[in-house]
Amino acid sequence: MKIGYLRVSTDEQRPDRQIDGLNALCDEIHTETISAVRKKRPVYDRLIRKLRAGDTFVVWDLDRAFRSTIDALLEMEKLQARGVNFQIVTFNIDTATNEGELAYTIVAAFAQFERKNLIKRTKEGMEAAKRRGQHVGRPYKLSEEHVRRAYKDIAAGRNTITAWAARLGCSRDTLTRAFTRLGLKI
Repeated sequence: MKIGYLRVSTDEQRPDRQIDGLNALCDEIHTETISAVRKKRPVYDRLIRKLRAGDTFVVWDLDRAFRSTIDALLEMEKLQARGVNFQIVTFNIDTATNEGELAYTIVAAFAQFERKNLIKRTKEGMEAAKRRGQHVGRPYKLSEEHVRRAYKDIAAGRNTITAWAARLGCSRDTLTRAFTRLGLKI
């Protein structure tokens, strides 16, 4: 059997291209929405356990299954030991042949190289944004308006941090960090 695995990192990403590509080649397809670098990927793990000798594990592109050369090579070795082949559609690579195995090894190295470059570019972009005074990371839970209103009320002695945190639906620590972010001393 040819069993396809496709993955997207977030709900906003669309797997349509992968689905269209794998539908024509695979007997069944399994979809997962999770980052490839996560240690536990339930759909992937279940699928790998399910594969039997003679099956072919099919992915649209190598980075849909792995981000590390070592992980990709070790996984291929484990699959081959069980008699399972591995196919990457976009590179027309099938590890059932010696040439396919060689090509797979090279592509795995390039996938890791690209992953490291992506991380580097992301960090550089974040640093550039920080230098321009932009906030980098998750959005703040509390708006500046809410924080200043809470601060004014607490500083005047009309209410407590605990009461305001409950009112705003956050922890005391979150509210205290928001005061610090805005340079407000309690």
